Amino acid sequence: MTIAHHTDAPAGATRQAPASVTLAGALNAALADALADDPSVVVFGEDVGPLGGVFRVTDGLAARFGETRVWDSPLAEAGIVGTAIGMAMNGMRPVVELQFDAFSYPAFEQITSHLAKMRNRTKGRVQLPVVIRIPYAGGIGGVEHHSDSSEAYWTHTPGLTVVTPSNPTDAYWMLRQAISSDDPIVFLEPKSRYWMKETLDRSRPQAPLDRARVIRTGTDVTLMAYGPTVKTALDAAELAELEDLSVEVIDLRTLSPFDDETVGASVRKTSRAAVIHEAAQFGGYGAEVAARVTERNFFHLAAPVLRITGFDIPYPSPKLEEYYLPTAERVLAALDTWEW
Repeated sequence: MTIAHHTDAPAGATRQAPASVTLAGALNAALADALADDPSVVVFGEDVGPLGGVFRVTDGLAARFGETRVWDSPLAEAGIVGTAIGMAMNGMRPVVELQFDAFSYPAFEQITSHLAKMRNRTKGRVQLPVVIRIPYAGGIGGVEHHSDSSEAYWTHTPGLTVVTPSNPTDAYWMLRQAISSDDPIVFLEPKSRYWMKETLDRSRPQAPLDRARVIRTGTDVTLMAYGPTVKTALDAAELAELEDLSVEVIDLRTLSPFDDETVGASVRKTSRAAVIHEAAQFGGYGAEVAARVTERNFFHLAAPVLRITGFDIPYPSPKLEEYYLPTAERVLAALDTWEW
């Protein structure tokens, strides 16, 4: 599997001084720079043209680059991904948007049976540099089919790289790196974090795409999170500090392949680990994380690896989602179940 590791900024990354942007704005900047730098990059999907996308991530791109580079597709997700596969086989670098997480299911067969397998099927002769952008998870009061956390489907599929940023800077750099990769990448965008803001410096390259990052150091617990739950983990670490509990927080960033090195080093230091995600617990991504951490660090663990997740029910209505989503308080309650 080939993943681009940038040591120098892409050509379009030095055009602006550091500025405060939202996560959605950072994604927009990444798409604009990629389109400007590489004529083989195209962007298409449902409502990504003049409307600029449901979350305005593609705002202004159609007007700037024209309808041959950025365009609206029919409402047919299997057709979107199938078209992207054909384009990639012929030298293009398509970036497609599947408007909401559960909207990706009609394209499941194209993604798992063709996109993920083509390179292996052709013994490496055919590369498919396709990026599939999927807004995912809850926290926006969306109705059914608009708030799924479907990461486990994609991470279970060999041949796909699956990434999810949690902040604007990572959103910009991870999308640039994903577009320049020669492998298919499922790019999960946390809807509830689209409007968070921070200063983005596009002249400074960030970490490799396949590495997790320790974003808060601690000595007692390793708390792993990704996408929308990274803020939850940081809030939990702040609360834990009031109880004299030192929590190290890791933003996993790339869900597949998994960064065993960074996670393992932290767990061997703290001897305890927990993982947070919004998806239901049974068969969720956290089960794989718990298994990997246990298998590789068993003799360093002082307690079982915990999972703090959504409940094993269909995603609830907007009025009830606050009771479903993991919170900092639920994280602390889970940590208290250990015998310290």
